[in-house]
Amino acid sequence: NINELIILNLSYLQTENQLKAEKSNMTTITEFVLLGFSDIPNGQWILFGIFLVIYLTVLMCNSIIILITRIDPGLQTPMYFFLNNFSFLEICYVTATVPRMLMDLLTQKGNISLVACATQMCFVLMFGASECLLLTVMAYDRYVAICNPLHYPLVMNHKVCVQLAIASWVIGVPVGIGHICQIFSLPFCGSNTINHFFCDLPPVLKLACGDTFPKEIAVYIAAVLVLMVPFLLIVVSYGKIIANIVKISSANGRGKAFSTCSSHLIVVVLFYGTATITYLQPKSDHSEGTGKVISLFYTIFIPTLNPIIYTLRNKDIMMALRKLSKLLR
Repeated sequence: NINELIILNLSYLQTENQLKAEKSNMTTITEFVLLGFSDIPNGQWILFGIFLVIYLTVLMCNSIIILITRIDPGLQTPMYFFLNNFSFLEICYVTATVPRMLMDLLTQKGNISLVACATQMCFVLMFGASECLLLTVMAYDRYVAICNPLHYPLVMNHKVCVQLAIASWVIGVPVGIGHICQIFSLPFCGSNTINHFFCDLPPVLKLACGDTFPKEIAVYIAAVLVLMVPFLLIVVSYGKIIANIVKISSANGRGKAFSTCSSHLIVVVLFYGTATITYLQPKSDHSEGTGKVISLFYTIFIPTLNPIIYTLRNKDIMMALRKLSKLLR
């Protein structure tokens, strides 16, 4: 009996020490390590050059769109007002991830404090949510223009446009902060390495320990609401737009009506396709390598393509660019 009591006491002490060690690990983790592209050790400088060029391209192209939509008299319409906001949002969205990634590639160190990680994730989620909402507003604008053209100037007056744009930006703030409160209220133990190039939600959530299931469900539900509700509104808008375009008798009229929506529709498909795979895929199905590649698309490559999509497929913007180039000569 004495031997059994000794064994039980030793077992209890061992368990207690393990719990203390785990608690100690939880409290001593003050930073994460972003692995980034460390699996390509010989390509760090090449990647730095590629991403620097991409970042500068995003800044330059979106800045040009902002400039011409502000100064060109022919682009003073709700459609281009929202495009102006969208271009600025793209600059903010890319700036939340790429400068940090470039610094890590340059120094070949990925150390990031918990506060910096939480801040980065907050901005990425905040701008991502705002992008979902702004794309929805742009779809609504096209719906009113095509399905209710006579009342378009009244429905989409300047005051309404400003209110919709502000709402898109402001609603993204509680989304970002809410997710951060959910994730970073969890304890982190064990490994502190994140196999990613920025603090994205899925890889950070993997490092949390304890009973994370309730938090995961809350995050998943929030992601469904933020992504799927705007997406469904966009689908409804385009359903009605297509129904109205089909009714137009002339082929030229149908082509002109659809051309005003095609750029936006391409951007919606690209953004929602990659974001849905990242945030709505079950946690068990996440491959770290695949998740990293998909994240590259919706955080860097798609924002690079967006200005090209909008300029090449839009005659008004191309005309405004020609006017601007003539003025600069």
